[in-house]
Amino acid sequence: MSYFPLPERAIARHEVREIEQRHTQDGLRQRDSLALPASDGEDDVVIIYNRVPKTASTSFTNIAYDLCGKNRYHVLHINTTKNNPVMSIQDQVRFVKNVTQWREMKPAFYHGHVSFLDFTKFGLKRKPIYINVIRDPIERLVSYYYFLRFGDDYRPGLRRRKQGDKKTFDECVSAGGSDCAPEKLWLQIPFFCGHYSECWNAGSQWALEQAKYNLVNEYLLVGVTEELEDFVMMLEAALPRFFRGATELYRTGKKSHLRKTSEKKPPTKESIAKLQQSAIWKMENEFYEFALEQFQFVRAHAVREKDGELYLLAQNFFYEKIYPKN
Repeated sequence: MSYFPLPERAIARHEVREIEQRHTQDGLRQRDSLALPASDGEDDVVIIYNRVPKTASTSFTNIAYDLCGKNRYHVLHINTTKNNPVMSIQDQVRFVKNVTQWREMKPAFYHGHVSFLDFTKFGLKRKPIYINVIRDPIERLVSYYYFLRFGDDYRPGLRRRKQGDKKTFDECVSAGGSDCAPEKLWLQIPFFCGHYSECWNAGSQWALEQAKYNLVNEYLLVGVTEELEDFVMMLEAALPRFFRGATELYRTGKKSHLRKTSEKKPPTKESIAKLQQSAIWKMENEFYEFALEQFQFVRAHAVREKDGELYLLAQNFFYEKIYPKN
């Protein structure tokens, strides 16, 4: 449940309604035609999903694990010490070498709680494909707050760091606790900003602008938790080598909706209003709205809606006037 109204879906529909009816069937045929043998170039592809905590990242990653055998690629978890999202300079070099030179693992899908890393800084011309998902910032913080105390239904027996603390999120906000402070909202911006010192200075305008720049220039697609199925559908259309069958699996599979934070209580309007007064929330929310608008723009040019269902558009370009003629 979202605590803030999302922009109207009209943003995503304003152009697709004018597409002719024939595109619906064409789109289905186009999707079916994607099931072709992988080319050598596709076998060299690497995807990095530098997942932000508590954005449905485990649910989405489960899809990649379920499909890897069938679609013939490798999935690798980037497990950093204490989930530190910033790598040392030497680990950055090691990671870049692994990703680019570990041929036995290609094609590969890497995932982990790691901030964005610019591969061009290491003298490489070919970069991995970055994807990600973000979430309404307060919803994400509330979910993380209760996750640290009660865990989830994915690994219910695992003892969490704050286990035993029964204080609700509202009580934390009222008492000015550190676990619900506005500074704890500062996470999605630095994850997209990257491995720069300024990225991790809460409230940095430079970090916000860098995160926006990276989102539109370095990421193939960034979805939102609230519209995860659409994100999965668009990935299947764009990267069928990895995600063929993902939409159907998301809709019918058991793992897609497996992980849910336990004992989570929605915050009151008073708690939300208090957090919304902070400059940090305003910046994180601005970044979220920016990402949402970009996602809906991409979706508007990729799908159409009919009878409450989304359908992929057929190919809308072709080649002509090809010279010299033989």
